[in-house]
Amino acid sequence: MDTGSDTLRQPGVRMLQTATREKLRKFNSLRGRKVQSDGEFWDVVVLTAADENQREAYEVQLRGKVDRRELPLGIHYEVFSDPPGPKIGNGGSTLYALQQLDSMYGKALGKMRVILIHAGGFSQRLPSASALGKIFTALPLGDPLYQMLELKLAMYVDFPSHMKPGVLVTCADDIELYSIAEVENISFDRPGFTALAHPSPLSIGTTHGVFVLDSCQRSSDLDMENSLCLRYLHKPSINKMHEYGAVCKSLSGSSSQSDAEFVYTDSTYYADFETAKMLLNLLTELGSVHCEIDAYGDFLQALGPKATIGYTSNTANVTKEERGLVEIRQKIFHHLQGTPLNVILLNNSKFYHVGTTSEYLFHLTEDTALRSELGLLSSAFSIHMDENPGCCVMYCVLDPSCSVGAGSVVEYSRLGAGVTVGRGSIVSSCCISPGLSVPDAVFMHSLSVNHQDRTGFVTVAFGINDNLKRSVESPADMEKLKLFGFSLKKCCSYWGMENEALSFCGDSPSCSLWNARLFPVCADQQSSFSSSLKMLQAVLSGSMFTLPKDTELMSMQQCLQRKNLEEMLMFRMGLYRDITQRSTS
Repeated sequence: MDTGSDTLRQPGVRMLQTATREKLRKFNSLRGRKVQSDGEFWDVVVLTAADENQREAYEVQLRGKVDRRELPLGIHYEVFSDPPGPKIGNGGSTLYALQQLDSMYGKALGKMRVILIHAGGFSQRLPSASALGKIFTALPLGDPLYQMLELKLAMYVDFPSHMKPGVLVTCADDIELYSIAEVENISFDRPGFTALAHPSPLSIGTTHGVFVLDSCQRSSDLDMENSLCLRYLHKPSINKMHEYGAVCKSLSGSSSQSDAEFVYTDSTYYADFETAKMLLNLLTELGSVHCEIDAYGDFLQALGPKATIGYTSNTANVTKEERGLVEIRQKIFHHLQGTPLNVILLNNSKFYHVGTTSEYLFHLTEDTALRSELGLLSSAFSIHMDENPGCCVMYCVLDPSCSVGAGSVVEYSRLGAGVTVGRGSIVSSCCISPGLSVPDAVFMHSLSVNHQDRTGFVTVAFGINDNLKRSVESPADMEKLKLFGFSLKKCCSYWGMENEALSFCGDSPSCSLWNARLFPVCADQQSSFSSSLKMLQAVLSGSMFTLPKDTELMSMQQCLQRKNLEEMLMFRMGLYRDITQRSTS
């Protein structure tokens, strides 16, 4: 998804591309080099993780990136996991991360510039990022190859040198691009919160945070403006945007869209050190967090002179209403009320979300705007894959006879002779035997798991548009779950699995594609892929395929719980060695 303001201001497209390339150039000059402690770069880069298992995976990958000199050196890279127990949301993660920073650095924290990247969660809408984290999702640019972490750091590379000590809060699965005049800088030097804002169509505002500004008439001739926010609206209806005065109109009479209505939506925000201490005190006041707090909706709605307490009892945008949420929101409101919310309006900016399979495929294969802005390649850090416009191959070793269809992404994989990948599919971390064909519009991803005191391999397979989060109350209702466009019950009939043969894992009584034990555990990666592919092909062709009687089946959820991190990273390291040796020979 793109909330690009170029829909509102066409002339700035070339400037946006130039500014973005300059940020990439500047970040590339810092990779593998010890940075100065005078604001040249961040003092601390923090990733949040959902649990200890995820924290370990992130730390191992960060160490590898530092060892391979893929990141700036001489700074602190930290990973903080949420405490065990109920989910606490990115707001709870923010509070606990600040607490851990305070205990680690003490008074020194008051002189540090910190970037806090929310990277927890299990990425159920982009499962190829579930095991190793969406912040470590590969992107087809850079040498060494970028992952989402490098891109986030590159896009914010100018921030630390114009920032007072404090914390910048951002998410792992979005990309913000912007350009400003050469004589200007984005400065984070005011007390309270300072948020970046992007002009967006009203329809985009319904799924984001929207700022109500002190004046809604804007000059489209300015790339950047500073404003005070009167009130922050969280995922408001279009009627609400109008009611509260959030809808803006351009003042530029020369623009063909001068009468177009738009709103300013949120992305990233900064809290100065005194405000960060205020958040730390909030955690002390709360004692502990036992429900999901939103770092945007629950913090920012308390800010600005026109903020009211009414939002605290509105749970319309909450996926799961939890006991105590309203009470905690009210405490947050009273604690933060009166704190300024400054807004930096980036009038020539674009916001991309890359958190689902369809977004991932679109942005890496079809989106000509993002490809030109970032210089994305069709083939990056791979062997035997020529530039083939329309697809994307990253970190792969392919036989020269392979073919990859338009709109498909293949990453971290080995493909044998004659392998074909259909159109609009994702193949991730797979080892594919010669001659096999991956159908159109499917997702296939191999994981290493710990199984009966040895390493096993599981390849999960879903339709690109399957909803892994959708749940039903019991296996009797699995007719309502759709896999590859068919009911799960129908799929099971092709595999010789009756109702009682299919089981769902987890403490929750709900049943979903996420926790359905569907995929065979195999002794090696290739047979794992072949077995799951045969299951998929049976469904698509309407034929029978039954697994050997004693085959153990796992769900995606179980694969994450039992993942063999070392084995998965070893597979990637083998690809890395082969690709680097071939490119230097």
